[in-house]
Amino acid sequence: MSPPSHPEVTPSLPFHRLGLVGTGAMGRGIAQLAAQAGLEVSLLDARTGAVEEARHFITGVWTRGVTKGRLSEDDLACYRARLHEAADLTDLAGCDIVVEAIAENLEAKQELFMRLEGILDDQAVLATNTSSLSVTAIASACRLPQRVIGFHFFNPVPLMKIVEVIPGLRTTADVAERVEALGQAMGHFTARATDTPGFLVNHAGRAYGTEALRLLGEGVADHTTIDRLLVDQGGFRMGPFSLLDLTGLDVSHAVMESIYHQYYEEPRFRPSPITRQRLTAGLLGRKSGEGFYRYEDGQPVVAAEPAPPEANPLPVWVSPEDSGAAQALSALVSAAGWPLDRSKRPGDESLCLLTPLGEDATTTALRQGLEAHRCVAVDMLAGLDRRRSLMTTPATEIRYRDAAWALLADDGTPVSPIHDSNGFVLQRVVACIVNVGAEIAQQAVAEPTTLDRAVELGLGYPRGPLAMGDYYGGRRILTILDNLFAATRDPRYRPSPWLRRRAALGLPLTTTQPT
Repeated sequence: MSPPSHPEVTPSLPFHRLGLVGTGAMGRGIAQLAAQAGLEVSLLDARTGAVEEARHFITGVWTRGVTKGRLSEDDLACYRARLHEAADLTDLAGCDIVVEAIAENLEAKQELFMRLEGILDDQAVLATNTSSLSVTAIASACRLPQRVIGFHFFNPVPLMKIVEVIPGLRTTADVAERVEALGQAMGHFTARATDTPGFLVNHAGRAYGTEALRLLGEGVADHTTIDRLLVDQGGFRMGPFSLLDLTGLDVSHAVMESIYHQYYEEPRFRPSPITRQRLTAGLLGRKSGEGFYRYEDGQPVVAAEPAPPEANPLPVWVSPEDSGAAQALSALVSAAGWPLDRSKRPGDESLCLLTPLGEDATTTALRQGLEAHRCVAVDMLAGLDRRRSLMTTPATEIRYRDAAWALLADDGTPVSPIHDSNGFVLQRVVACIVNVGAEIAQQAVAEPTTLDRAVELGLGYPRGPLAMGDYYGGRRILTILDNLFAATRDPRYRPSPWLRRRAALGLPLTTTQPT
């Protein structure tokens, strides 16, 4: 049974009747947006009562919109009339596009599309909302693979204003353009990406959690400190361990392993044994009541931050290696009223402040011929306006560590001490995010501007990866990665050619190759 037409349907829409198979959280959101855009929507679900539940849920959203003055009663009536229940697949016969939002199982998706090909017109489009499966693989089972495309939304669909449009290797340009126009009509930014593992957003997001886990595994800092640094110092909306707890390790670890193996063990995507062990223990996150944090009444129990120690002012010598960082630190010393050692070499009792990029405090101290027991490194990548981070060498005496801590906290800014690490916390995580983004651009998975906007919308980062690299400076990011790679010999840190060339030329990382 074909749904009736309504005069409110916009003639310029690329599609007019949308079939939706699977009415869970994702399917409901897609149906809501499609109806609001002017499409007739036929809902189908294998579970008895699921469609009625979905219609009730969506109607509830619209009803609250009327209550809050965002919609009119006429809008509500019009939208509701566009939602139709399909009894079985044959009821989707009049649809010009069908979107599947069923379980992430390749065989199930292939079987569904093969059955639909026997029902739909040959011009109808088959769209998959898959987040991790190959669109090309799904299409390979179809008689007309050229009409199969990825149309990947993010949960919650109405609030996450992005949809990835992923043509398979045989998808026609016309299908891609029409589906892209549909996404725009539904009010979303459409991110065109190639059919690669993780597509665009999940691909670009690999560095944030995996590098944070690596820092945790190396004993650089605990998970709470890492979260605080990346939120307060880096401007990320949520720390990586809070995010893992929110998503759930049953989901997050599986995605980490899947993308790692789909890229044939690419070191940049290497998962951590920490999440495998915690998954085995059932420490999934919020859903299990305990993950990296313990939850009471749905709220994380977070350890109190240690207060800065009291310390008598010492003479402070600031390494002149980075002139901008040295100037900022010297101003902080003067503002605190501590004596500033302006000599070329530090005095016998002076606290030595270092500002390495990608090096650990030990290497920087020895390279500059300084006494390691007086040295403390300060992360200057993001400046001194927000949370500050210091790290010590294994030889640093507690009195010098405490003096540096008290100095940096003198104006009330929070300070997080960490153990010696190549690149602190923020430097390492940011450099890895930028590097993965640069490699995505190098592989032409998406246009640079599309990549940045998709990551901002899909992951909530303060900037897209390439814009982030430009914000902190491409050459500084390259220095961090080069020093990380030199110290560890881990190919995880090898710089992308995209980054290396543009940093060497002083070009923005969004600069594309002339064609």
